[in-house]
Amino acid sequence: MPRRVSMLILLMLVALTGCSGLQAAPTATIPAELLEHASSAGGGGELILALGAELPTLDPAEVTDTTSALVTRQIFSGLVRLTNDLEVEPDLAERWDISPDGRVYTFYLRPEARFADGTPILAEDIRWSLERAMSPGRYAAATYLNDIEGALEKMSGQADSVSGLRVIDDHTIEITLRAPNAVFLLKLTNSPAFVVDRRAVERGGSDWTDEPNGSGPFMLYERNADGLLLRPNLYYYGRPAKLDQLTLLLGAAAASELVLYEQGKVDYAEVPYYALPRVADPSNPLSRELVTVPALSLSYIGMNVNIPPFDDPKVRQAFSLLIDRERLVKSDGLETAVAARGFVPPTMPGANPDLPPPPEPDVEEIKRLLAESRYGGAENLPPIVGYTNGGSVALLGELLKETLGITMEVRTTETWGAYLQGLNEYPMFDLSWIADYPDPENFLEALFGANSGSNHTGYNNPQVEEIFAMARAEQDEQRRYELYQQAEQMILQDAPAIPLYHSVQYALVKPYVKGLVVTPQGLIDLSTVELVP
Repeated sequence: MPRRVSMLILLMLVALTGCSGLQAAPTATIPAELLEHASSAGGGGELILALGAELPTLDPAEVTDTTSALVTRQIFSGLVRLTNDLEVEPDLAERWDISPDGRVYTFYLRPEARFADGTPILAEDIRWSLERAMSPGRYAAATYLNDIEGALEKMSGQADSVSGLRVIDDHTIEITLRAPNAVFLLKLTNSPAFVVDRRAVERGGSDWTDEPNGSGPFMLYERNADGLLLRPNLYYYGRPAKLDQLTLLLGAAAASELVLYEQGKVDYAEVPYYALPRVADPSNPLSRELVTVPALSLSYIGMNVNIPPFDDPKVRQAFSLLIDRERLVKSDGLETAVAARGFVPPTMPGANPDLPPPPEPDVEEIKRLLAESRYGGAENLPPIVGYTNGGSVALLGELLKETLGITMEVRTTETWGAYLQGLNEYPMFDLSWIADYPDPENFLEALFGANSGSNHTGYNNPQVEEIFAMARAEQDEQRRYELYQQAEQMILQDAPAIPLYHSVQYALVKPYVKGLVVTPQGLIDLSTVELVP
């Protein structure tokens, strides 16, 4: 799932502003007495986090970034969920059966499953939510739900319903896949598979997430431009959230997260690379609050294979040789990242340990490849435009000018949400991707599969697609890994993207915060957190 690029951002001093009072969100969905009860539930104190400049969406069907995913995981639930150990466990479904051919999944819902207003969650709610997520134009579902029979037809507008969804009774739903997929349950742990309340959606229109009536451990209590305030969902089927309140700051209220942490205004903060020497210094008391986790992530530069000059693989291969990845990650002298040999993080199960080291820049080889392209050389390339989210496209532009005398136009967007919306149209872009689940499929097929909504390069290699199909159906884990390693080598040769580095997460957690687990994917479950003096 896309996340903001953080390694190469410029340090900016932003004036801090105090949080204006959060205003109560509309509460027509949830009875006032329940909200009042929720305000005194939990008993575990108030956890305050700074989310960043913006929250692109609270609609699970639209989630394509890690910030939105973090919040929706707290408010909504799906059939299954991901544990802090990155394993699948039951959520709204208490159990499931899989047919011998691996295509039909039958889920049995918990009778006690409820929305935040106490209304029972039924199989029809699951069916409606999944089908809604597969509406045309929603590329999140194209990444996570495209294995379902009839999903591609629904997403392309060729069908009004999804043939692979069938309600058996109020507490049983059957999902049929186009073909077996060994990671289908892992895909269902993501936001587009979460259940939403049809009544809330239809009543609220485009603003329905102001009163979403969710199904997760927390419910939305207050919201405004400064952030969100969540409180325990008293109708949640599972163990109650331990916190009294979860406050998530946004915009100016969330500026300079590390400064807010040092001032005692937030309880958790990610450490930017430029601050790491100071924070990690053993003489600094903050070093005792530092948590280090190798992230299942990839920072890369994508090149749209359908837009000149990146429609020629020779050009893409040449551009892949411009950046010295080892030098890039060592430029700050810190162990904040690992130079990428391929697309799959080296700590991921199934990663290929035999990939060669990243290639060093070779000017003569770059010129040779460009000369062999249909453009006949660097001097004949059409104008090049690259979009950046604070990552390495600007660096690549400098190298193009220095090495080949090519001037590349570097563009930005006003907001992170706008950047995400335009990814499919950019000739070149930089992006960071963090795993939704620990499997090579989530980096290879998700980013380069022909039917994936997260494939922003337009890459489509029929031979790679055949390998993906074999890997999806393969039940032997080691054989699956071998197939994905084969596909990765082919994608590296075709070069629709330049893998740059895999990040290491550094975060600070206040010592009184208990039960907060920083996973290789970041924060997942906040319902277990409590503040203990």
